[in-house]
Amino acid sequence: MALKQLMLTRKIQQRKEALEAMETRAAELKTRSEELEKAIEEAATEEEIAVVEEEIGKHDTDKEALEADKTKLEGEISALEGELEQLNSKEPSNTGSPENIPAAPATPDQRNQFTGGETRMIGFFRNMPFEQRSALVARNEVKDFLAQVRELGKTAQQRAVTGADLTIPEVMLGLIRDNLHRYSKLLPKIQLRPLKGTARQNIAGAIPEAIWTEACATLNELSIGFNQIEVDGYKVGGFIPICNATLEDSDLNLAAEILDAIAQAIGLAVDKAILYGTGKKMPLGIATRLAQSSQPSDWSSKAPAWTDLRATHLLKLNPAAMTAEAFFSALMLDLSAARANFSNGSKFWAMNTQTHAQLMARMVVFNAAGALVASMNNTMPLVGGDIEILDFIPDGDIIGGYGSLYLLAERAGIQLAQSEHVRFIEDQTVFKGTARYDGRPVFGEGFVIVNINNVDPTTVVPFAPDNANPSDAYLDELTIGNLTLTPAFNPAVTNYTAATTSATNTINVDAAKDKAVIEIKNGSTTVANGGSATWAAGVNTVTVKVTNGTTVRNYSVAVTKS
Repeated sequence: MALKQLMLTRKIQQRKEALEAMETRAAELKTRSEELEKAIEEAATEEEIAVVEEEIGKHDTDKEALEADKTKLEGEISALEGELEQLNSKEPSNTGSPENIPAAPATPDQRNQFTGGETRMIGFFRNMPFEQRSALVARNEVKDFLAQVRELGKTAQQRAVTGADLTIPEVMLGLIRDNLHRYSKLLPKIQLRPLKGTARQNIAGAIPEAIWTEACATLNELSIGFNQIEVDGYKVGGFIPICNATLEDSDLNLAAEILDAIAQAIGLAVDKAILYGTGKKMPLGIATRLAQSSQPSDWSSKAPAWTDLRATHLLKLNPAAMTAEAFFSALMLDLSAARANFSNGSKFWAMNTQTHAQLMARMVVFNAAGALVASMNNTMPLVGGDIEILDFIPDGDIIGGYGSLYLLAERAGIQLAQSEHVRFIEDQTVFKGTARYDGRPVFGEGFVIVNINNVDPTTVVPFAPDNANPSDAYLDELTIGNLTLTPAFNPAVTNYTAATTSATNTINVDAAKDKAVIEIKNGSTTVANGGSATWAAGVNTVTVKVTNGTTVRNYSVAVTKS
């Protein structure tokens, strides 16, 4: 090894030793912080409070200085490792000619980067320089996290491990969000707010017009109201299968495999919820808000006034016999139904591949060189705004508007946990990945759906069913008059029989969850909850459908009229 490389190695070692000392200092500051918390509770007099305040000031100053020194030191280590890497990559081989045989990098990770070895980690860590990736997985908290993942994987081959949760280090949460923007096409378009717990977002009301007066006249009072919308948090996630061979792979590969899967799964679900979320166990989507025919019962009294937007913001366009100019003129007028009030002026338009192709087809022309071109690219002609392709959107529908008028609350706590041997025979360890979001359009007027096939826009699309939580759609009560159900009612049992001699009986049901939607039918006739069902001679089938988010449960009662 050349002298310069030895010197760089020594410098890196010295700085890492200093970094370890800083970690010890950070632990001391954490202990000091806990002591100050106790002191705050015990302080009774003004003098004691003043002393505690002074100590808090010193603690904060020391903590900030330590963080600054730590950041500087980590940067120096990263730069030195990058310089050392470059020198190592130029190291000549002992055999063969330098022209024909590439220099062997010093580590397997460097070999992956430069000579085409295992490169799966590049997907998740793309656009991150090698030295930054190396510095990331070298951090103590990341090493601990990855070591626990490996340990869980090894343990799973011997016995089931339960209750072993792995919290992703904060340094990785930023990466998950950055990569989630790669998989979620709509997150960069909307207003994303990291929040904890149930939160209220203040929203300015309509801006009044100022009043003209004489130069020296008394000013008029202007009335500006403020509204609030409340957001909660719902979990999105699922199982993640990881090949056991990957658990023995390098840190970069392991981190990339797990985090890449989390980002893809959550990104797809988030995009779908932003557009079509039902508001039950998930965010309220744009299409769902535009399709509301009446003010929801859970609409906050402090939220902006609810308005019926079906006639003005759910539109269809008949393209028959239209020229390209007439078509885009009509489309421009329909899309302009989205109002820019309170937004930052940035728009987006989401559609599927087929709809995008229809728009492109109307833009095809011959250019000066005689080549066919379509000048639309990824921007909506005339009205502007980025075009995003999402293939779960129905054909012909264009949905979008001013993205900043959609509020998405992001919760902390993206977690992994190891499951039991659900894929043991496939030589895979299964992990779970979860995240929590809630959101809704702040002002529905800022969005619009236009169908360019002259059919009504679709406002409901299917979501992956939640089959793992059937109790979310349980009934607490099911009675039909004073009839005896066989077997006795049990929320987990769905099929019953009963007998009656009456012409009618009252049906009463009560869902276990407040937000569940109940639909009752006697045969094909809809019956209101608390309403009467009229019986025909023989067997009458009563069905009760309970829907809560993506969880659906159907109860059935065969009522025999004698």
